Amino acid sequence: MEHKDPYIGKMLDNRYEILERIGTGGMAIVYKAKCHRLNRLVAVKILKSDLAQDEDFRRRFNAESQAVAQLSHANIVSVYDVSRGGDTEYIVMELIDGITLKQYMEKRGQLNWRESLHFITQIMRGLSHAHSRGIVHRDIKPQNIMVLRDGSVKVADFGIACLENSAQTLTQEALGSVHYISPEQARGDRTDARSDIYSAGVVLYEMLAGRLPFEGDSAVSVAIQHLSSIPLAPREINPEIPEQLELICMKAMAPDPDRRYPSADAMIADLEAFRKNPGINLDFELSDLRPEESDEPTQLLRTPPAHAGGSTGSMRSNVQKERERRRDYDDYDDEPPRRRGKRNSTRTLAIVAGVLAACLVVVLLFKSILTSFNNPVQNQFAVPNVIGMTVEAAEDLPEVNGIFTIVVQEETVYSDKYEAGEIVKQDPKEGEFRKGDNTVIQVWVSAGEDIGTMIDVTNMTYAAAKVELKSLIEQYDLELVEPTEEEYVYSDEVTENYIISTDPAADEPLKKGDTIHFVISKGPEIKQVPVPQFVGKQIDEVLEEVKALNLTCNAEDIETVSSDEPGGTVIWQSIPVNTMAEEWDTIKFQVSAGLAETTITQFYELPEPQGDATTVHVQVYVGNEDEPQYDETVKYSDGQVRVTLSGSGMENVRVYFDGALDQSQGGPTSFS
Repeated sequence: MEHKDPYIGKMLDNRYEILERIGTGGMAIVYKAKCHRLNRLVAVKILKSDLAQDEDFRRRFNAESQAVAQLSHANIVSVYDVSRGGDTEYIVMELIDGITLKQYMEKRGQLNWRESLHFITQIMRGLSHAHSRGIVHRDIKPQNIMVLRDGSVKVADFGIACLENSAQTLTQEALGSVHYISPEQARGDRTDARSDIYSAGVVLYEMLAGRLPFEGDSAVSVAIQHLSSIPLAPREINPEIPEQLELICMKAMAPDPDRRYPSADAMIADLEAFRKNPGINLDFELSDLRPEESDEPTQLLRTPPAHAGGSTGSMRSNVQKERERRRDYDDYDDEPPRRRGKRNSTRTLAIVAGVLAACLVVVLLFKSILTSFNNPVQNQFAVPNVIGMTVEAAEDLPEVNGIFTIVVQEETVYSDKYEAGEIVKQDPKEGEFRKGDNTVIQVWVSAGEDIGTMIDVTNMTYAAAKVELKSLIEQYDLELVEPTEEEYVYSDEVTENYIISTDPAADEPLKKGDTIHFVISKGPEIKQVPVPQFVGKQIDEVLEEVKALNLTCNAEDIETVSSDEPGGTVIWQSIPVNTMAEEWDTIKFQVSAGLAETTITQFYELPEPQGDATTVHVQVYVGNEDEPQYDETVKYSDGQVRVTLSGSGMENVRVYFDGALDQSQGGPTSFS
């Protein structure tokens, strides 16, 4: 018997009805659910019941809740609700109609560089938003990137995200998938936003090259490669990759965090510059990204303690075995004798240079001492460097405390290099000397990065939006990206040629040099409708059908003409029967006014008198009229009666004498 999922059909907080399971992760199970309060489908991530009692897992789950709840960006999966009540802990997120980037790559194979550029730019925008909130994802991989039907992407699953400034380090395990893990994660060192940049670089590498940069028989062997190897350049696998895009990818994947992009925004800047000009020359080369050689022994991966499962000794043994296996072909160990000799020679020269430098230092020091005896200087102090510090930290320096006075200038200084509260400039500069009472250091303190706020220009034309954004464009050197054909989309809500959305969206932060993208409405999507037969029907009935088909027919589109057909009958339509028309097309009609009415004169013979009667009552009716057109009493002696009648076409005339129908006279009569 199949095991029934205990959550299927359950109602959480009298609001979320669990419908079906759609995914399972290491910590939680994801369900498709219906929010009955807002009548929409959502994704609900529930902590696994067998882990709910584990305090560490509960802590990590709650950390995810707190982290992702801070994020709101077009390229990040939105979080709607978080609940920690009762015995069930869950997060409510938007339900994504799409597939993972991993599934997308498996279907498409190797992606072309333009598509790769499109995806990685969106990924980095999402990461930029998270990093600006102090949040590091730490598990960037194609499986955690969702590709939507419209080609946009969203970063998902902040399951091992942490606050950037928290004290947490990977002391027991290298979290994240090993193929995308950064070297510092593999070592168990403290991570920051640059770890996400490395993982994003691996994702870009895989999209461009159609393969991962490092492969191995075990997770340990792959992790060691991340620590000690430089991958094959993507262009050696696929020469069609532009050289500058390859450089961007390899800089993101630099083993040394200090040689990587310092921020997601810095990488976005190079991506945007490349997008505008694929032939651009970046200010670095592949050789600049390689780590400096070090004489320090290679460090082993940090391993879990014995109580965490598995033996530390066995793990260390596996790592060591892997290193021994790789030693046979490692570029740093397996060198020709001539190359080794060159290196030894270089090292000898370095030692000689060091000895000479030491001698020079001794000579200069001796000279300085002699000079100090001949020209003593009293109360002279060297100005220390306080840039990058807070005022409080600067005042606590031994070189400052009790010697220099820090004076803060009131001028507002924005900086994208130094955070708010950090010193960006000082006067006098480092290394200058002050003596006596001249011991003031003037400092200028950063107000943080000059960040603006995007205004709402939706439901405006593109031209009107440019006028509205003019001051922001000038202040922050913004670039408005001309909407592409793909950015014009159908909309039932927004008028044609008016803005549906912007990136960044309204109220999101703006930084110097940001680009603004627009999505423009093409109006409602026009549908084709088949035109039925309207001729022969009454115009009132026809107009109801026209309305139901979303066709247009106004009063000026209806012409009334004379016809043998009854009045109000449609006798012509402008769009032929069984042809296809677009919704809201105009259709015109000709409608019969009926035949023109004419007047004729008729003579009817009077009947023989009855008894002594001298007069007779004569009535003449035309068609279906209820009232007679002739209604008079005449004398029998007149012999006949002359009648003037009105009608159109062929009409039936009825003649009555003293209320009795005369079958011999009247009948069908032409009024033409």
